[in-house]
Amino acid sequence: MPYRLLAATELAEFLKVLSHPRRIQILEELSSGERDVASLASATGLAPSNVSQHLMLLRARRVVAERREGRRVIYHLRSERLATWIVEGMDFLAPMDDRADEVRKAIKKAKSKWSE
Repeated sequence: MPYRLLAATELAEFLKVLSHPRRIQILEELSSGERDVASLASATGLAPSNVSQHLMLLRARRVVAERREGRRVIYHLRSERLATWIVEGMDFLAPMDDRADEVRKAIKKAKSKWSE
């Protein structure tokens, strides 16, 4: 496989794992530091089993890593730059439908919170 296609394929696979809104929420929560499944579930409003499923996919693509404290599993971003990259990526969002104003405001609030 030509190197450019191989690189593009790997990037597409990486972006696929990021393409779920709940995974982005989980990454945002991890941007402020390590968290366990229970605290991620509480912060996102997801069931712990659902958080675990998302973390499994993120771990498989090496987006997050884990460490153990006894029976507790603590997760963290493998690269803190990823959270910054996601926030900066919001600059490319250009809502063009009837909810454009609502979406713009939501993006502005999210960028503000995630950049803290």
